[in-house]
Amino acid sequence: MTNDSRANRKHTQRRRELVEGIRQKGIQDPAVLMAIEATPRHLFLDTGLEKRAYEDTALPIGNGQTISQPYTVAAQTELLEVKKGDKILEIGTGSGYQAAILCYMGADVYSVERHDKLYQRAKQILNELGFRPTLKLGDGTLGWGAYAPYNGIVVTAGAPVVPEDLIQQLRVGGRLVVPVGSQKSQTMVRITRVSEDSYEEEHLQNFKFVPLIGEKGWD
Repeated sequence: MTNDSRANRKHTQRRRELVEGIRQKGIQDPAVLMAIEATPRHLFLDTGLEKRAYEDTALPIGNGQTISQPYTVAAQTELLEVKKGDKILEIGTGSGYQAAILCYMGADVYSVERHDKLYQRAKQILNELGFRPTLKLGDGTLGWGAYAPYNGIVVTAGAPVVPEDLIQQLRVGGRLVVPVGSQKSQTMVRITRVSEDSYEEEHLQNFKFVPLIGEKGWD
């Protein structure tokens, strides 16, 4: 057996163990769990962090940003209730890991990142994995109106308030999942667009994200 084969088997087993841990924490959507198990998280990290890739924890990716804890990725994705073919907007591409999960689930993914270095790296890794999300370098707090409306919008950084632009870019029946609060801790909020002019808002678990920076976020 080659070293590459042993490494691949080791990563596969670690992903299975990670998925089992996430399941025990309450994630039930089989499509989400399957995507977590299938996606090679270690490829989205520097090689020096490869041994920690399948720990259920956030890890640094440069530019003061992190790859989110796998449980957090799973929780946000489950709240989106993704169906194959859904158009999903992600605010904060970061490492590209969340986008890969959504692509694996069959979503039509659009993602905005404000850091050029992260944008370029995520684009390269996603392409190497055979995923083709539509990526943009820019201010994610403004959303991406050119491709609206979306079935789902997920924000991967903590916002001081729910950005109004994102609410307006949901289609009827669509869901916005965004952590809202201070720069130290946030509550996960899910907003569902019930009709053209009415919304339902749910306040769920507490999480901790890096701050959402931009015109409609933190300065």
